[in-house]
Amino acid sequence: MEAIVNNIFSVSPPTFNQLALKIFRYQYAENEIYNQWVNALNININEVIHFAQIPFLPVSFFKTNNVVSGNFVPDVVFESSGTTGTVNSRHLVKELTVYTRSFTEGFKKFYSEPGDWCIIGLLPSYLERKGSSLVMMVEELIKLSGNNNSGFYLHEYEKLANVLQQLEAQNQKTLLIGVTFALLDFAQQFPMHLENTVIMETGGMKGRRKEMIREEVHSFLQKQFQVTAIHSEYGMTELLSQGYSFGNGVFNTVPWMKVLVRDEDDPLLITEKGRGLINVIDLANIYSCSFIATDDVGRINEDGSFEVLGRRDNSDIRGCSLMVM
Repeated sequence: MEAIVNNIFSVSPPTFNQLALKIFRYQYAENEIYNQWVNALNININEVIHFAQIPFLPVSFFKTNNVVSGNFVPDVVFESSGTTGTVNSRHLVKELTVYTRSFTEGFKKFYSEPGDWCIIGLLPSYLERKGSSLVMMVEELIKLSGNNNSGFYLHEYEKLANVLQQLEAQNQKTLLIGVTFALLDFAQQFPMHLENTVIMETGGMKGRRKEMIREEVHSFLQKQFQVTAIHSEYGMTELLSQGYSFGNGVFNTVPWMKVLVRDEDDPLLITEKGRGLINVIDLANIYSCSFIATDDVGRINEDGSFEVLGRRDNSDIRGCSLMVM
């Protein structure tokens, strides 16, 4: 399996289909839950010759089952943030190194080496609970940055404002990654002019503020911080890879991740363009399930980038994505 893992992070468009099919057949053989799902759909796996034909497992299965390929004791178990009364998803991760490799190589692809940055996490609701994959990602990026000012902040807004002003005076490239409600609170209390700082919101209102659409959130943050764009991260507990947006809510993915859309009335009708419910192929999910049918509504553009437009009606509201689009 080590060879396949290495192939995941060196995959290219010409080799993506072949590798996706290899992982599909491995997971069909080794993942009991996924095997049962594929069989329930009456899919003949020998007739699956393209990644768009691969059956996608509903993301809700992570709430009710241990979705694993093979038998193992996990290095870590990630758990989604939920709201009161909801059942949280659990992602059993066999090898933590696969996750760290995925997000570090992804970060390098979009933002260069972490050592070029001062990385600051404003993730109060995530830091206050266990099992957050987002906290683990940001914590590792903070370590890799090697900057003495990198770190997490809870509700220390005045201290954070002073640090950002110092970094600006030093012309230090800085990433402030935060949960949406905390970024809004901070921006309201400490507006400032930021030239060397990237603001990245990860979603998450969690009932802390009046619901706002993405355009309203980004417009307010841009005004308060005098920046031209607000970056975003698309990730979830059930995935080990991320998509990133440099502004306007338009996301791109790493080479080992692909976003498709399915028809809401016919979930087996899957396309690589247009509007529908988002399906994600994350090859880094080799030891769980790489083919996930989410409850997000999205649109895939002609260039392969995608936008998240909201949530499917009657689906559970995801704790890290409570913004109404």
